[in-house]
Amino acid sequence: MIGYACKYVPLEIFTSLGVQVKKIEPNVTSYDKAETMMHTNLCSYVKGVVEDVIMNDYEGVILTSCCDSTRRLYDTLKDNFSDKFIYILDLPRKVNEESIKIYEDTVKKMVYAYERFSGKSFDEKKLKEVCDSLKIPSIKPSKGLNIGLMGARCNEGIIELVKKYDANILFNISCTGDERKYNLKGENIYHEYIKELLSKFPCLHMTDISERNDFLEKQKKNLDGIIYHTVKFCDIYAYEYADIKENYDVPLLKVETDYTKQCEGQIKTRVEAFIEALNAKNETGDDIMEKSIKGNDENTKYVMGIDSGSTSTNAVILNNDKKIVAYTVVRTGAKSSESAKRALDEVLKKAGLDREELSLIVSTGYGRVSIAFADKEVTEISCHGKGAHYINPKIRTIIDIGGQDSKVIKLNEKGEVIDFVMNDKCAAGTGRFLEMMARTLEIDIKDMGPESLKWKEDIKISSMCSVFAESEVISLIAQNKEKADIIHALNQSISSKTNALLGRVGRESEFMMTGGVAQNIGVVKALEERIGDKLFISDEPEIVGAIGAALFGLEDIC
Repeated sequence: MIGYACKYVPLEIFTSLGVQVKKIEPNVTSYDKAETMMHTNLCSYVKGVVEDVIMNDYEGVILTSCCDSTRRLYDTLKDNFSDKFIYILDLPRKVNEESIKIYEDTVKKMVYAYERFSGKSFDEKKLKEVCDSLKIPSIKPSKGLNIGLMGARCNEGIIELVKKYDANILFNISCTGDERKYNLKGENIYHEYIKELLSKFPCLHMTDISERNDFLEKQKKNLDGIIYHTVKFCDIYAYEYADIKENYDVPLLKVETDYTKQCEGQIKTRVEAFIEALNAKNETGDDIMEKSIKGNDENTKYVMGIDSGSTSTNAVILNNDKKIVAYTVVRTGAKSSESAKRALDEVLKKAGLDREELSLIVSTGYGRVSIAFADKEVTEISCHGKGAHYINPKIRTIIDIGGQDSKVIKLNEKGEVIDFVMNDKCAAGTGRFLEMMARTLEIDIKDMGPESLKWKEDIKISSMCSVFAESEVISLIAQNKEKADIIHALNQSISSKTNALLGRVGRESEFMMTGGVAQNIGVVKALEERIGDKLFISDEPEIVGAIGAALFGLEDIC
């Protein structure tokens, strides 16, 4: 089996030699082995490739010189896997007669090298047979959602999530995503093959990428949204994302990953929330009227929303008049499923109801998939939007700082999510971050807010990394700095990070803050000063997501 990482690799030549080819898509938990072979600061994708080669039985790996990281990857594989066929093709950046001739010679040298390595012989006739057998479906919009995939190496997990929602992938022009097809009619089959291979839909390595812009211009009328995947720290594709966001009026979701399994939770939340928002946008008035008539009777109905977060599990019961019957907030323990069961029992007891009297239970939050008794799951992005609009219809921007992540969600006048951003896997600026600092400062987390208001010296904490920030705090303690001043510095650090998220979706009043951190008066004041506006905070900011989940349930049964 030959692994590859670029669409300009001549896969059909290896197929004609009877060799299986596989696109390398790492899905690892760490880079422990790779980082003993290469620098830790290299691209996460290339480190993932090394881990994948270690774990799988590849005969060889074919690369192209598409970026500096890939060149370093070649050096690493060549040095550490001498028994495998490791080859890198020098990829031209232009497509003209001269570059085609150069790439012909480059690929020919690779073929000769592989023939010597494997003992097999290349035959142009077999290459033509392989190319003639390739078929590509035409791009056709469907009646449902039509999603375009762009960016760098959009992995199968994202594709599966899109298909799970019965959305149509209108096109996939990510780094290795386009279908392969050839029309080899001339006498010189090899020359025609290399010409068409190099003339494929251009990636951002190529000098002329106007075809990408032309293609998107033609397809945008059929598009409901674009999912744009980038590999962390890959600036090449970040530029195109910024251009699309500025110049095309198409809903756009950026998903940035480091190719580890730890990214799966945030990928799932972001993609599902994006599709939920698109579905809500496309829902017609007739659909809404049909839902409101369906099942309508005089009997009182109850639904429960349950938000399973990393620090708290929150449950809310609404009746069919959209009145809150009961709610509860419990600490999330080592098992989210057990915390959810505890929240269920507590809220039922407060409401004076039995489990059988609930018409529907809707789960949300990162632990939503682990709640076996839930009838339906909805992402916390959609639920916070729904809950915030229910509490205050004037809200246009939600700042949600929870235990595990921070989000900024933008709503329209109907309360529909029109854009959102989330922080990455770093815990800085979240509830967990504050808990860690509270332990370091030996103060109850509930007292951090009031204590911070006593600050006098405006000191700075420069690092946004939780681990490094804790080191700074320890250093400040050693300098005998006042506790109030240190906490104030932490609040300023959180407000700075949150303000950066706000900048990515645009600031629009009125603002609402949700999540457990909204109960910290010090963080709230720091944020208000930073954004220059007041934050609306409900009486129970932790249950906004659970309220939204319950409202989604009511829409299903009423």
